[in-house]
Amino acid sequence: MLHKNRIALAAGISALSLTALPAFAQTISDGIVKIGVLNDQSGIYADMAGSGSTIAAQMAVEDFGGKVLGKPIEIVAGDHQNKPDVGSSVANRWIDVEKVDTIVDLPTSSVMLAIQEIGRQKNRLVIASTGGSSDFTGKFCSPVGIHWTYDTYGLAVGTGQPLASRGPWYFLTADYAFGHALERDTAQAVAKAGGKVVGGVKHPQGNHDFSSFLLQAQSSGAKIVGIANSGADTVNAIKQAHEFGLTSSGVQLAGLYMHITDVHAIGLEQAQGLLMTQAFYWDLNDETRAWSKRFYERHKAMPTMGQAGVYSSLIHYFKAIEAAGTDEAQAVAKKMKELPVNDFFAKNGKVREDGRMVHDLYVFEVKKPEESREPWDYLKLVRTIPGDQAFRPQAEGECPLVKASQ
Repeated sequence: MLHKNRIALAAGISALSLTALPAFAQTISDGIVKIGVLNDQSGIYADMAGSGSTIAAQMAVEDFGGKVLGKPIEIVAGDHQNKPDVGSSVANRWIDVEKVDTIVDLPTSSVMLAIQEIGRQKNRLVIASTGGSSDFTGKFCSPVGIHWTYDTYGLAVGTGQPLASRGPWYFLTADYAFGHALERDTAQAVAKAGGKVVGGVKHPQGNHDFSSFLLQAQSSGAKIVGIANSGADTVNAIKQAHEFGLTSSGVQLAGLYMHITDVHAIGLEQAQGLLMTQAFYWDLNDETRAWSKRFYERHKAMPTMGQAGVYSSLIHYFKAIEAAGTDEAQAVAKKMKELPVNDFFAKNGKVREDGRMVHDLYVFEVKKPEESREPWDYLKLVRTIPGDQAFRPQAEGECPLVKASQ
C-alpha cells in the first residue's frame, strides 16, 4: 500500500520538486562515487539484465579509468526479485547506509517507478536502462530520473504501427505496470495507424502455462497477437503459441518487447519472421561489434540493449560529474541534459528536460535459420526510426518538469 501511495503522489511531489537548483560545492560526497546496479539477478529477467548489467557497469568504470574527479568509483549489485517492496528496501539501505549515489538498470517497471520516488525524495540519481514504462518520463517524471535505452512508446511505434494494417489485434499482457503501459501505448499506435484491437487478456508475471490465454487469443478472431510481456514470459508464450498451432493457423505474433537473449532462448526456427524494436544490436556496425565482443569475452553471451544502455548511461554520467564538478544528483542531472551523447550506443543523443534520452531506434526482423552465419547472428535491419519520431513528444507526456519550464 505504501508503494502505491508513493506512485499516486508522484505527480504532486514532482511539482513541489521544481525549485531552482542550489549552489553546490565542487566536491565528491564522502570521497567516493558509488553506483548500485539493481535488477533481477535470478528470475525471469536475469538473462536480459542480471549479472550482464553488472559486467557492463564494471566495464564502464574500467574504461573511464576507475576514478572521476580524482575519486574512486565503486559498483554494488542487488537483486530486487521483481518486487517493488524488495527493491525499495535495497535502495533505501544503499542510500542511507552504504551511501550509494546512483541506482541504474531497473527492469520491472513497478520497481523502477518505486525507485524513482525514492530517488526524488532522497536526491539520488535514478538511471533506468531495462525498465520500460513511458510513465517514467511522463506523469511520474523526476528532476533526478533519466530514462536511457527505450520505453513502451518507442516499442509501440517500432513494432505496433507497421503491423496495424495486417488485421485486428489481441493482446497477451503481463499484469503489472510495464505490461499495462506497453499494451496502452501499442493500442494507441495501432489505432493511430488505422488498425483495430478486438480484445486482450492479462496474465501474472512469471507465468509458465499460457494455454488458456492463447486459446482465448485464438478464438478472438485476431490476426495479430501482441505479446506485451518480457523475458522468460515472452519466451514461454511464443514457444507455446507454436505448440498450440497459432502461427500455423495464420495468426502472426508481435513480440512487442524482445531482447537478443529471448531470440537465443526461443531459437530461430520458432522466432523467425518476428519483428522486434531495439535500441541497440551487437552486429549493427563496427563500433557495436567491437564493444560487444569485449562484453562477450566476460559474459559468454552477446549484450542486450539494456546491458549496453547501462554502460552508455554510466559513461555519460561520469562525464556529467566532471562537467558539474560534483556528484550531487540535481547538478549532475542538469549536466547530463546539457551534454550530447555520442558513443557506440547512440549518435547525437540528447537527454530532454523530462529525462528521456532521445536517440534512434531500430526495427529488426528475426532471420531464418539458413540466413544466420554465426552464433548470435539473429537479426536483420528493417528500418531505422529517427529519435524525434521514436519517442513520445515531450509536450504530450504530462511531465510536471516540462510544464514548469514552459
